[in-house]
Amino acid sequence: MANIMIRQADSGGLVFYLPKRDLEASIESIEFDSDAKWGGELKLGNGGAYYIEPIARPPRLPISLRARRLGAAED
Repeated sequence: MANIMIRQADSGGLVFYLPKRDLEASIESIEFDSDAKWGGELKLGNGGAYYIEPIARPPRLPISLRARRLGAAED
């Protein structure tokens, strides 16, 4: 698992950042995005996918989390 950061983009969307690889990508979709459950599978703009454990409510951003890589495309 990797430590990641999610922040709000200037354009209003979300940005995924993986410091270990200096990888920054837009988040295209989040599996769960409601007041009751936020997280799950994150699909990135570069074709990659990561999984974060769902939490009870949307977080205050920026937030640091642990994520597991699902997809191979990252570069």
